[in-house]
Amino acid sequence: MRTSRTALVVMFSVLLTLTAACGGGGSSTGAGSGPVTLTWWHNGTTDPLKSTWQQIADAYHAADKNVSFKVDPIQNEDFTTKVPLALQSDNPPDIYQQWGGGDEAGQVNSGKVADITDDVSSWIGELGKAAQGWQVNGRQYGVPYDLHVVGFWYRKDLFARAGITGPPSTMDQFYADVATLRQHGIVPAAIGSKDQWPDAFYWEYFALRECSTSVLQQQVGAHNLTDPCWTKAGNDLTAFLSHNPFQTGFLGTPAQQGAGSSAGMVANGQAAMELQGDWEPDTMASLSTDSNLDNDLGWFPFPTVPGGKGQAGAVLGGGDGFSCTTRAAAACAGFLQYVASVDVQRKLASVGAGLPANPAAASALTNSTLREVLAYSQKAPYTQTYFDRAFPTSIGQALNQAIANFYAGQGTAQSIVSSVNQAATGGR
Repeated sequence: MRTSRTALVVMFSVLLTLTAACGGGGSSTGAGSGPVTLTWWHNGTTDPLKSTWQQIADAYHAADKNVSFKVDPIQNEDFTTKVPLALQSDNPPDIYQQWGGGDEAGQVNSGKVADITDDVSSWIGELGKAAQGWQVNGRQYGVPYDLHVVGFWYRKDLFARAGITGPPSTMDQFYADVATLRQHGIVPAAIGSKDQWPDAFYWEYFALRECSTSVLQQQVGAHNLTDPCWTKAGNDLTAFLSHNPFQTGFLGTPAQQGAGSSAGMVANGQAAMELQGDWEPDTMASLSTDSNLDNDLGWFPFPTVPGGKGQAGAVLGGGDGFSCTTRAAAACAGFLQYVASVDVQRKLASVGAGLPANPAAASALTNSTLREVLAYSQKAPYTQTYFDRAFPTSIGQALNQAIANFYAGQGTAQSIVSSVNQAATGGR
């Protein structure tokens, strides 16, 4: 998860829903012959998400006394170091936060991550293609509970003030809008470069537009970027930055912390747009007192790039989920079935938990723009997982650092590509 959530509350009817789902108290969780206590690591360290997950655990235990939980919220950034160490130990958590991709594939090599394919086979199809991001070699090693899509969030009122009648669909139109916004004294786009990962979204989208789907799948999977399209993405980013789209001092701006963050700038009408995920409306709402913010915010996909070989409409995204370790895999998988169930997904979606992993819960989204985003993503011909997640952790970190250096004027289009290839070979 790349954001702090707001207004996330699980209603009292969760317990009733869970009781019905579990058949009124009989063990349907696959807990085995006796009681089990599942240690659960998630990244909801602050309320309301922290208390929400605890309520879900409590409700599940109330419906099935054989399954108890020891819930341990972990700071999001700490998972990068804590999970690998835990998987090397004799006592890893039974359930832990999982983003799929290369992180998950690397963790599977520990032998501690449970292959839950057989345990989830009767219901995983309800999630459609969303579940594929948590597979390794066609086997299910995790389950998503929400999905994310990255695109441009923009202020309709600021576009209108500048005389822009609609969002751009091509990069030429985008650059023309940047110039027009500048002419009207409006910062075109905000970015939180202090946190680095927002920088990567731009390079990743240019790569998604320049590279064919086959190149993306083959070379990201091989951790070896040899096609010229990768360097073209860096050249596109050079051209993008030359149009001066961002706020003054963007390298020191945080992404989501405080009214002066990039999210806060858009929320408070100080910038016209921001390239961010579907979580951003909730983040912005927590940083502004504007009661009309939802109506002022619009969304559009990343524009097309002339001559690019990427599929039109392909999107960058990811999601949040959980993996099980081997000690109590069946009980863990039973709990994940509940988290992915339509009723729970609807509740989470209706109170701001993002895009539901279960498409049957889509109608519960209360934000009309988020419904548009979800519909767009469902029609997308290809979804590319964030590159820092698609790659193994060390390679993803090297890529993000190289892109951040590039923004600071300390790299080239080729150095971004080289950072991945060198990290993949241990720096050789």
